Amino acid sequence: MVEGKINEIHGWAAKKPGIKVEPWSYKPRPIGPNDVEIEIQYSGICGSDLHTIKDEWQGTSYPAIVGHEIVGRVITKGEKVSKFSEGDIVGVGAQVYACLRNDCEACSNDLDPHCPKMVPTYNGKYADGEQSQGGYASAVRVDANYVFKIPPSISPEHAAPLFCAATTVAAPMLRKGVKKGDRVGVVGIGGLGHLALQYARALGAEVYAFSHSPSKKQQCLELGASKFVLTSDKEEVKNAHHMLDYLLVTSSSKSNQYNEFISWMRYQGVVVILALPEGHMQFSPFEFVLNEVGITGSLIGGHRIIEKVLEMAVEHNIRPIIEKYPIDQVNEALKHMDDGKARYRIVLTH
Repeated sequence: MVEGKINEIHGWAAKKPGIKVEPWSYKPRPIGPNDVEIEIQYSGICGSDLHTIKDEWQGTSYPAIVGHEIVGRVITKGEKVSKFSEGDIVGVGAQVYACLRNDCEACSNDLDPHCPKMVPTYNGKYADGEQSQGGYASAVRVDANYVFKIPPSISPEHAAPLFCAATTVAAPMLRKGVKKGDRVGVVGIGGLGHLALQYARALGAEVYAFSHSPSKKQQCLELGASKFVLTSDKEEVKNAHHMLDYLLVTSSSKSNQYNEFISWMRYQGVVVILALPEGHMQFSPFEFVLNEVGITGSLIGGHRIIEKVLEMAVEHNIRPIIEKYPIDQVNEALKHMDDGKARYRIVLTH
């Protein structure tokens, strides 16, 4: 068995519900033959991190080190790992394990985030019962199938948000085959939405940005929107009726907004929920039935989706807009994010 170089991982963990994390250390699992040990250099802050440390989705096991937009340097690899070398700059997203067997219904259909044996990067359980811990830390050990080389043309700090935020918005468009001529709308121009605009444009779609902030219009157009719709302007909203084939909902929209969303859809269009607000949603099925509009959700992207996301970022010069904080200011960064002030992704530097 290969010995790791970091046998006590120092991180910033939530120990109870809230937005405070504090120093905490743990002994990592042994390095398996297919594992990679990564010294972390950057970690992005995702909305999921806040939901988890606040236990808004329930089920958080404390202490919990969150963070699943990880970039760092390979420092150790298992004896069966051949695609990485020590010193490689790599990234890790929201998943660290799946069986990837041909007889697994999920994995065989490129839906490995739904594998029954799937382990999320943090707040998950390995088969041996150990809890997975995330990227607000000095290091992480991960199955090599969920480690990805950072293309040289992408700076490591800009690569971090590609592993969750970009993957989350690109996954449903790639799975549903969004193509040139399709009309794709994006609700919520923030951490997810600003990347959704770029990936939709890269796929050749005609892109509509929906926002209540008029100040974001110029930036939306620069990021790839063909049309900006100010949602407080009744005339602009009216002109958007029956225009869209797909609508990506990246904001924590309320149930009563979905009737309006449906009015923007062409017949047999699809509304895709990407944000996960706390609590339950309620709306009438009549609007969906009468307009023959579908509603679906999308989790994260599997390993093949992440590879495609990175390829597209290189080919189309897709980059997140980021703010950087040193890791020892992580609590200030979390508050900045929780207050809705981040523009648009926060990346912690280690």
